[in-house]
Amino acid sequence: MSNKQTIGFVGIGMMGWPMAACLHGAGHDVLVFDSDRARVERFCEEVGGRDAASLRQVGEEAGMVITMLPSSAVVTAVLFGEADPLAPSLAPDSLVIDMTSGVPDETRNIATRLREGGIRIIDAPVSGGVPRAQRGELSIMTGGRPEDIEDALPVLQAMGTVMQVGELGAGQAMKVLNNLVSAGGFLIGIEALLIGKRFGLDPNTMVDVLNASTGMNNSTKNKFKQYVLSRGFDAGFSLGLMNKDISIALDMARASGVAVPFSALCREMWSAAGTALEGEKDHTAVALLSERLAGVSLEPSEN
Repeated sequence: MSNKQTIGFVGIGMMGWPMAACLHGAGHDVLVFDSDRARVERFCEEVGGRDAASLRQVGEEAGMVITMLPSSAVVTAVLFGEADPLAPSLAPDSLVIDMTSGVPDETRNIATRLREGGIRIIDAPVSGGVPRAQRGELSIMTGGRPEDIEDALPVLQAMGTVMQVGELGAGQAMKVLNNLVSAGGFLIGIEALLIGKRFGLDPNTMVDVLNASTGMNNSTKNKFKQYVLSRGFDAGFSLGLMNKDISIALDMARASGVAVPFSALCREMWSAAGTALEGEKDHTAVALLSERLAGVSLEPSEN
């Protein structure tokens, strides 16, 4: 029997882990599920919470379920797949909180199917990366019925600041547009550093000046020194996921008839990086493609 006080959390990846940890730390009864069973066991040992052996168990015990998954296709498979679907075990009036950075139209299709069983859904994707997820300081963009968002607020506020942006799917639309802006700001900032490096400017000094001037953006403040100039390239958000979000944003533009030439070029650059860089790279590694094209490296100079 489901318990409205129990929160099911499906997907404890790079972001899901600290988010679920914040919920547990805030005193919520968290029932954790992930396709990686060893990861679930490790989470319960290191953080706490309860281990769900199946999605069916999540649905039977939780009155509210959070999905934090790679894509809308994965959310659909989790809810309605053949092997161990979550949706059939959810009680009527249960609330699904999809925190995946997904496709608004696909989320609306999911909602139509869930409503047949009396199940509610909101979308609530996040921004802020792993560090802010660990601190419970994420920006959470919500879409859905106001009364459903209101029910979710005590849970969402344990993970960050909630901003209501519209009807179902609006949160996901806002999230991918945010990432489009972030992706463009990252690329133009890196190109500025490459020009300056060739001219003879020190990249670390350039970042300091940008951050004290009008060229400041999130990447200059929180990514360039930390992940690019350090050569760590380990911000915790993959190149593939950034490409997915940019593509969703461009699909929205095409569907609505909005001409976006700069955004289209931005997508081409990020897509090219996904092809040119071997393996599953962190999104900050896109700087390596810019370096190759410019014939300049931001590698620290030998003294």
